[in-house]
Order: sequence, then C-alpha cells, then structure tokens
Amino acid sequence: MDWLHEAFFAPTALQAVIIISIVSAMGLAIGRIKIFGVSLGITFVFFVGIVAGHLGITVNGDMLTFVQNFGLILFVYTLGLQVGPGFFSSFKSEGITLNILAIGVVLLGLLMVLLFRCTTDVSLPNLMGLLSGAVTNTPALGAAQQALLQTDPSNVKGTTDMALACAVAYPIGVVGVILAIVVMQRFTGADDIARPKEQKTPRPNVAEFQVINPAIFNKSIKEVMRSVDKHFVISRIWRDGKVTIPTSDAILKEGDHLLVISVKTDVESIRMLFGEQEDVDWNKEDIDWNTIDSHLISRRIVVTRSKLNGVRLGALRLRNLYGINITRVNRAGFDLLASPRLRLQMGDRLTIVGEAPAVNNVGKILGDEVKRLTAPNLFAIFTGIFLGVLLGVLPITIPGMSTPIKLGIAGGPIIVGILMGTFGPRLKVTTYTTQSANLMMRQFGIIIYLAGLGISSGAHFFETVFQAEGLVWIGLGFLITMAPVAIMGFVASTFFKVDYANTIGMLCGSMANPMALNYANTTVEGDEPSVSYATVYPLSMFLRVITAQLMILLFA
Repeated sequence: MDWLHEAFFAPTALQAVIIISIVSAMGLAIGRIKIFGVSLGITFVFFVGIVAGHLGITVNGDMLTFVQNFGLILFVYTLGLQVGPGFFSSFKSEGITLNILAIGVVLLGLLMVLLFRCTTDVSLPNLMGLLSGAVTNTPALGAAQQALLQTDPSNVKGTTDMALACAVAYPIGVVGVILAIVVMQRFTGADDIARPKEQKTPRPNVAEFQVINPAIFNKSIKEVMRSVDKHFVISRIWRDGKVTIPTSDAILKEGDHLLVISVKTDVESIRMLFGEQEDVDWNKEDIDWNTIDSHLISRRIVVTRSKLNGVRLGALRLRNLYGINITRVNRAGFDLLASPRLRLQMGDRLTIVGEAPAVNNVGKILGDEVKRLTAPNLFAIFTGIFLGVLLGVLPITIPGMSTPIKLGIAGGPIIVGILMGTFGPRLKVTTYTTQSANLMMRQFGIIIYLAGLGISSGAHFFETVFQAEGLVWIGLGFLITMAPVAIMGFVASTFFKVDYANTIGMLCGSMANPMALNYANTTVEGDEPSVSYATVYPLSMFLRVITAQLMILLFA
C-alpha cells in the first residue's frame, strides 16, 4: 500500500492534483446545502481547503502557486470576456445613476479600511483581506496578495494572513447584505415591494397601430423614420386583407395596420405618429406567427459566419435585398432591438420573418450552422491570457511614486478580457464562447484558486480565529459589510429616488454577492434586481480588483 500513501502524502505534482480535486469536490458537495435558504456555494471549497491545511495536509509549493495563479488568471479573463459586451453600455441612461451609487459603495469600503488602519492595530494587508471577504470578492484578494508580493517578495506570511482575514469575513459578507435587504424591506413598506415595477430595460415590445394620421399618408417608411427621433421596426403591414413585409421604400396608406417593434417607453410616441393603437396583445408567448401569416414564416437564425463578426446590421441591407424583416436579436439570453447600428456578434440569434425562400437565403448568408458554435474558440482565450499577463507585469510609472506599479495577474487579464469582449468583434476577432463554456472556464478557474488558497492558508486558521485578534476581525468585517450598504442604500432611495427593487440589485452587484441576489429576487415581482445587478457588476468587479492593488501599493 506504499503507492497509496505516496499518492496522497508525498509532495509531488500527482499528489497536488489529487488533493486539489478532492478538496474541490467536497467543497462543491457541501456548497449545495442551504441553511435558511442561503448557501455559500463554491466558497465552501475555500473552507474545505482550510480544514485540509489545518489537518496538516501539505502540497508541493510550486504546484500550489501555479494552481492559484492560473485559476485566478482564467477566472478574471473569462469574466472580462463575459461582461465586456455590456461594460461600456452600462454607463448609459439609468445605468449611470446605478453605477455612480455602486462606485460609492466601493469607495466607502476603501475609506473604512483607511479609517481602521489609523484607529486600530490591524495591518493594511489584513484589512484588505477583511474587505475582500466582506464584499465576497476573492479575485480582489488575489490582486491584493499579488501587489503585496510585488512590494515585498519575501512576505509570504502577509499573504497567508490576508487570506485568513478574508475567510473570517466572507460568511459575514454574505449574511450582512441579506440582513441589509431585510432591513430595507421593512422600512420601504410592503406595498412598494409587492407592486410589480415597470420594466426599465430597453427590451423589444410588439404593438399594432392603424395609420390615421394624414401627415404620413403616402409617405415612405424611410421618410417617416427620418421625421422622428425614435427607432422602431415595422415588421408587417396589413392592407386589404393581405400581409406584407415592408421595405424602407414601402408607402404607407390610410387605414394600414402596422405591426411595430420598439422599446416599450416609445409606444406612446409611436401611437401619436401613426394615430391609433389597436388593443391586441402581441407580446404573448403562445402566438403562432406562422399561422397568422400563411405565406410567411418566422425563423430564428444564428450568426455563425466569422466574417460578419462586428458588421453593422444595416450594412447587410437584408431587408431591401431579400424582402425579409429582422424583428429582434437575441444575444446571451437578452432580446435587443434590431437597429441598423447594431453590430453583429458570433452567436447572435436573429428572428427573421419573410417568405420561406428568402428566409432560407438569409440563413445561408448569416451562417446558421449551430455546430460551429460548439467548437471552442481557444485562440482568443490563449491570446487574451497572454496579453493580459503581459499587461499585468508591465511597470507603470506614476509621478510622485518611487516604485512603478503593476496591474498584476488579476488586473491585467480582466482589462484585456473586457477590451476583447467589447472590441474584438469590431477587429474581426472572434471572442464568442457559449454561455455554458464561459461559465465552465470561470467556475473551474475560481474553484482551483479557492482550493489552493484554502490549503495554503489553513495551517493557522483556527488558532487565529479563536483568539482576541479573530474577534476584532469579525467585528471589523461586519462594519465593512454593513456600513457602505446601509449608507448607499439610504442615499439611493432618499436622494436619487431609486426604487427598492433596483436599489437592492445595485447593492448586490456592487458587493459581488449572487447569494444575496437570489434572496433579493424572492422579495419582488419582476427581474429588476437582476437587471440592476448586471448593470453595476462589471464596473464594480473591475474597481474591486484594481483598487485592491492600489491600496497595497500606495498605503502599505
């Protein structure tokens, strides 16, 4: 049985794989258990690793360092790819307000760390560990650890203590945000919470209008569109009992019935333009479009031709050339209005209406070969990781600082990931990965990072927690969690007049707390918390990773 003992206890590369796999599997199994409807999920991998380290299980140091670094790089880069397409658009309209409030949450946490640095005996690295745990953001912990090693390569104990502080504060971070939501729910009032909120995201809405406005009689659709500042798509025209797919040159006649796709907030303006809205609900899920138009078909076509990556929809002139209508574009589960300015991306699903031969021809142009999407596009992954790590080690000189700063293996890859996800299609670089593939890579990266982090930090965890210093950490972690959430929640509802649903979504996103979001979604009807979470999450995550490094480099 020597081989079995050697496999589990000899500090080899094989033993590292075995131990990390066991820790990860046990953590994921325990993570499925919910207490009062709340679970820490994959974070249990971290705590199982701590127990393993406490029990004296050791792993080859070089392997452990590689696992942590590679896991963190893989997570933050694929996270950047995921949030990249919506990163810059999140600063538009209502997203500006929500992101300003989220920035306030981030800055308040940093100010509290500086305050506690001056008023307590807790070191800044340990406070940054507490902050990372209090905001449930382990990538920020990795970034802070890398920055600490950059300033003092021999300070391995400092990085270990930082991880211990994060482990102490993490459960408090999860429960604290949920507690804040409960308090807000009590003070906001049950009526406001129970009432469904109007959707505020620009999702497509279908409505029927009758042309009775003499000002647009005998004008082409192109002329009518130029006369208003609203964008909409006329999907069908009913005239004399016949249904047609209009082109931009089609002439509108008195009494025409139009099926119009627009954002919901523009419906009233469109009604005033055409004259009258019909009382028909065209947004029901069970409408059989093919039955309504006996000679037309409605089909969803997938963009799989790489040459179309980043091309503007209007540049293809599909409507005029083939007599079809693109009613909406589904990207990563979200319906987008088929604007001519919309840049196509690999994996976009276009809902197209028209005669069967024309729709089939458009399918050939767009690709519509779903099997091509299942093939992994690893070139963009490895190229992005290479560029991200290269950016991370690039010395950046700041006036007034004697030592150049580096973005590190957390900051560099997330910036490159965001840029690749945003501008890759415009540069004809295919960055598309299926949602399941992206999630798989992100989860794999963060899980092996947490497993390695726990094992390396576990040796002194319990002796640290169960003493006076550990109790101080618990108290500070609770304050770092609750104070920014409570203050910005009050500011959002009182001064910015943001409703409860969007406020709690913003708070969960700024704290990178999906467990709290799951609870928040049970307190309202509609998906406003999830939408607000997604709006602020990219910027908040980016700021957490970057500021964690800057705090160590500037104030440690």
